[in-house]
Amino acid sequence: MPPIALTVLLLLCAYLLGSVSGSLLLGRLRGVDIRRHGSGNAGGTNALRTLGWRFALGVVAIDLGKGALAAWLALRFAPLGQAFDVTAHGYAAAACAVVGHVWPLWHGFRGGKGAATAVGGLLMLWPWSIGVLLPVWMLVLVATGYVGLSTVLAALALPVLAWGTDAEPARLWFSMFAALFIAFTHRANLQRLRQGTESRFERARLLHRLHRGWSR
Repeated sequence: MPPIALTVLLLLCAYLLGSVSGSLLLGRLRGVDIRRHGSGNAGGTNALRTLGWRFALGVVAIDLGKGALAAWLALRFAPLGQAFDVTAHGYAAAACAVVGHVWPLWHGFRGGKGAATAVGGLLMLWPWSIGVLLPVWMLVLVATGYVGLSTVLAALALPVLAWGTDAEPARLWFSMFAALFIAFTHRANLQRLRQGTESRFERARLLHRLHRGWSR
């Protein structure tokens, strides 16, 4: 197979993998379309709020796994000796899987927001970055209770990390793509934050609860 054809095939497969939505797949097994419940988003947060942690855990496992699998397949089968190297194939495949998650072919192009799938790709391509992004996500969450804001700020930390570590071009481009794309898919959350109508995950606001306890 010509190298360009193999590249296109790998990226197409990554998109199709990304189109397998964990929440919609598991929801069909239970006779539920999660897009008709809660926020209407086919992602892990809405799955947790509407159908419980066991369902949400399965959703997140699938969404992480497809991002990791898309990146692994690209790394394993990418054509060698090309200007678009093996690592670039991996990051491009991860990006295609994220796009597939947000606009899934199998589910009427109405999917989730892509964060878990992006993390799955990072687990395969840049695993130690999760050790930076996860604390950012958790710190914002326990301080504010806003899952969407936590996810956006963690994503925005990715290109800062890539730039600060003098990352290779493919990693830097993926980092910028992920940050901007996650901010785009969470634009409704950011709008609700400005309007003061965004839902909080109150049980996660540990710093607020500690502050209230100390002030009594």
